[in-house]
Amino acid sequence: MRTLTLSFTVLFLLAVSSAFGQTSPTVRVGNTTIVGRQIPNFGQDFFGGIPYAEPPTGLRRFVPPALKTRLDVSTFNATEYGATCIQPAAGVPLVSEDCLSVNILRPSGLPAGDRLPVLFWTYGGGFLNGNTVVYNATLIVQQSVARGTPIIFVSFNYRLGPLGFPQGLEAAEHGALNLGLKDQLAALEWVQANIQFFGGDPRKVTMFGESAGSTLTSLSFLNPSINRLARAGIFESGWASTLGMYPPSRNQVDWDNFASSIPTCAGLPASQIFSCIQLNASSSEILTAITSADALSVELYAWTPVLDGELITDLPSKLLAEGQFAKLPFMTGTNLDEGTLFTPQTFNSTEDLEEFLYEGMLRMGANLSAPPSEALRKSVQELLVLYPDEPALGAPFGTGNDTFGLSPVFKRTAAILTDLMFLALRRQTVSAFNLAGVPVYSYLFTQPQPELPAYDGVTHGTEVAYVYGYPADQSAVSIALSDVMVDYWISFATSLTPNDGLGIARPRWEEYTLTNETLMQLNGANLTLIPDNFRTEQTNFINANSELWGR
Repeated sequence: MRTLTLSFTVLFLLAVSSAFGQTSPTVRVGNTTIVGRQIPNFGQDFFGGIPYAEPPTGLRRFVPPALKTRLDVSTFNATEYGATCIQPAAGVPLVSEDCLSVNILRPSGLPAGDRLPVLFWTYGGGFLNGNTVVYNATLIVQQSVARGTPIIFVSFNYRLGPLGFPQGLEAAEHGALNLGLKDQLAALEWVQANIQFFGGDPRKVTMFGESAGSTLTSLSFLNPSINRLARAGIFESGWASTLGMYPPSRNQVDWDNFASSIPTCAGLPASQIFSCIQLNASSSEILTAITSADALSVELYAWTPVLDGELITDLPSKLLAEGQFAKLPFMTGTNLDEGTLFTPQTFNSTEDLEEFLYEGMLRMGANLSAPPSEALRKSVQELLVLYPDEPALGAPFGTGNDTFGLSPVFKRTAAILTDLMFLALRRQTVSAFNLAGVPVYSYLFTQPQPELPAYDGVTHGTEVAYVYGYPADQSAVSIALSDVMVDYWISFATSLTPNDGLGIARPRWEEYTLTNETLMQLNGANLTLIPDNFRTEQTNFINANSELWGR
């Protein structure tokens, strides 16, 4: 989401700049008065940085979140966002390990007893970066009020990198896997316990997220118990196995590289290193070690959810095939050229592409230093046949033979990654839920992005600004599309259908079914339903190899 951070942050600061001096909104939770701030330009109240778990520091580092539904102070200042979870990204706000907090944005002046639907946002960032500050939901909440279906927006921070998603046998032995996913579930528990005090309805929570945030949301849906915490979901460009799903031992080398870069614990026996990092390493040492380990990693993303036998008991494809998921309605979709963002521009040969697929994307086995299996080699060769080295067939799609000054391998690789990481998994997920009779609505975002380089096309993450009402392209067509998308999202959150008939006049979004495989094409110049019948041979092959490829 490289285009979003500055604009979202600046616009939020502008929104709250005149808030000081106004009467502060307050909410009583238990024995604590939580003091927020007004955003008078939008008629909204903001409450930020409210802890939902005990600080994951000291003995709680590498430990599942300890839910904290009540505060131990009489008054809590919630006028600002809490600290951002520790991460290597430059230019982020205050970073700390003590970062597990929620933020709430609501319409001002809610009558006592109001119970509004809740939109619960999980940010993306490859499980290594991300924060809540850059997602300004003031226009979403404003539009919800204007259309007569007000909502409350909730966001939260979750642990990232090796603090949130430790890898390796030591993490497994210490019960320290998938901590970031457990953070999400704890934040949802906090919402169930407390959102009614802010005017929200805990029975009407819609989870939504993008990229890694959507992946976490999708993973939560593979646990039927999520029915108690939410009633619907919106998955934007991320599914349970978008980055593959592997046993924790697979990325042992990444953990070893990380651990060996922490001076405080250097030279200790292997059996003592995990505990040493947990109890003795400083946050600055950990941050430096993350950067060092990532420089050595062969993975596209090293710190991701893993098969833990607890929350994730098997490959997502198997769980979907067996019907082991929450039977909740959802909206989901992909962008036209998702894979361009993840494709190295240095590739100039088929060998580069093959090595990338073998080493960084498709290796299910537990030992990345071993040669690829014959089955894997055969499947990759078959995959390459389905994506011939013809620029006109590559991504960005629909750009003919133009290679934008790059090797033709770029477009070929980008096409494969678009389907492997996104399109195939969206079809796999939708099909499973359709078989279970669950209502599903699906989209394809194709709005041109003139502010980006031509080789990006409509790449990963570009729809997010439209969902929040702040597209970088401020043309009339682009703004109109954003307004319609906000209405679709709000309508689904409040009525479980994008077609509530309220707000902006917009095309009816038909449900995606086994007999009506229809997508809403989100394009300002051609907002219409289209058939989901492109590159089906390729995605069928990808899904047929799910188990081999960790999907």
